[in-house]
Amino acid sequence: MSKGKAPHTSVWLSGKAGAPKHRSSAGGEGLDRDRIVAASIRLLDAEGLAKFSMRKLASELGVTAMSVYWYVDNKDDLLEYVMDEVSAEMRLPDPADESEDWRDQLRLLAREYRAMLLAHPWMPQLVGQYQNIGPRAMKFADTALGVMRRCGVPPESMSGAISALFQFVFGYSTAWGLYRERCKAAGLGEEEYYQDVLDAVTNRSDLMETYKESAAMLRARDTDTVEQMFTKDFEFALETVVAGIEVMRDRVLALQEQQNA
Repeated sequence: MSKGKAPHTSVWLSGKAGAPKHRSSAGGEGLDRDRIVAASIRLLDAEGLAKFSMRKLASELGVTAMSVYWYVDNKDDLLEYVMDEVSAEMRLPDPADESEDWRDQLRLLAREYRAMLLAHPWMPQLVGQYQNIGPRAMKFADTALGVMRRCGVPPESMSGAISALFQFVFGYSTAWGLYRERCKAAGLGEEEYYQDVLDAVTNRSDLMETYKESAAMLRARDTDTVEQMFTKDFEFALETVVAGIEVMRDRVLALQEQQNA
């Protein structure tokens, strides 16, 4: 049996997350874990995950790399702290508030998740690499489940309903983030890049004639900015998912009622 690298154990399951955030004997004036996490987020937002390193982080903080390791054991642990920190940016509804429509609460959660992912385009990659089970992330997940329970989705269907909503948001936001990266790599603004692609397609009469449905859709949207298009598409898709959850809830409950009759 080959000996491969042992899988990373989440910092939230290792007991290390409860270690002191401040260590008076560590190097680096005024350094603590919160400051390290905040600087990490700034670096990731500015340069992306591929260019992030503990050495660059130490330089940003004005300390030695060894000083950083007084507060975090390794880069993996640090990235998990970072993931949980940005999860705190999302506003949460109160699932126990009966005066609030559960549909509006789901919309709020979806929009907040989208805003967080777009603000930090490196997050989708981290979500694929690490267990996002810090206290803030779990509070978001638990709130979403509480709202879903309020809407009446049966317990055995809640995971599917949650997946329909948040996997849609995740995929949509990731695609939007990748579009922004393509624009940046090309040295073009988002509008300029889109217009260049649009012109290249619409100037090909053979393509416009062959793919008439796609051509019609392009013409229907030619007055919107890229931001407006993405936002309109997101909102329409969100309404479709929320409506679909309600329809499927009623269908499952009706089937259960028939089976129990």
